[in-house]
Amino acid sequence: MSGHSKWSTIKHAKGIADAKRGQLFTKFIKEISIAARMGGGDPNANPRLRTAILKARAASMPKDNIERAIKKGTGETGAASYEELVYEGYAPGGVAILVEVLTDNKNRAAADVRNIFNKFGGNLGTTGSVSRMFQRKGNIEYDAEKVSEDEVMEVALEAGADDIVNEDGAITVTTDPGSFATVAEALQEKGWESLSAEIAMIPDAYTPVDKDTAAKVQKLVDRLEENDDVQNVYTTAEYPEDFNPEE
Repeated sequence: MSGHSKWSTIKHAKGIADAKRGQLFTKFIKEISIAARMGGGDPNANPRLRTAILKARAASMPKDNIERAIKKGTGETGAASYEELVYEGYAPGGVAILVEVLTDNKNRAAADVRNIFNKFGGNLGTTGSVSRMFQRKGNIEYDAEKVSEDEVMEVALEAGADDIVNEDGAITVTTDPGSFATVAEALQEKGWESLSAEIAMIPDAYTPVDKDTAAKVQKLVDRLEENDDVQNVYTTAEYPEDFNPEE
């Protein structure tokens, strides 16, 4: 698990900012809608929908928004037709990058992602070129100053979590994807406010970069995340300790 918090701390230092909350909610709505369309609107019978709802709740998305997104997916308020795509490539410094897309226009999404990679010093690779460097895992995070590591550990391990790490001010709970919903729900029942809860692609190894390269990688990631079709961006970048992604 060494280095895992480097990924998570950087990601959330910029990802849950209030300025981006509306954009984040838009992505959750799409994710919930497609999960409901594919597997029905009952989260108890639809694991993917349960996971999407848990992620939205962890980011404090209002219940009304979640319910509207489910209805949109099941066709009660007009069905949306989205396609799931994954793009793989490299950012500056040889950093591997994985981009998950949810779009209603495949050609537009492909052109946009390619243009962003080209404009910000990256290059797209072939399918499978970097995905083998990542593993899909459940990931739940808490502010170490607001919750007790011992309490989180007790609840998480009993619910089936694989690991708990307290590093860089964040308590990170890692699970198998199949156990994510059970662990996340057990923790949410305690009323603790999480920084995030998601099933994410976690790198097996990291690529250390200097401050200048880190800024270039972050700019590419930011532009990708700002695109309406892009749902998630994952990288193998290990930033220097003194790098501030907000600068």
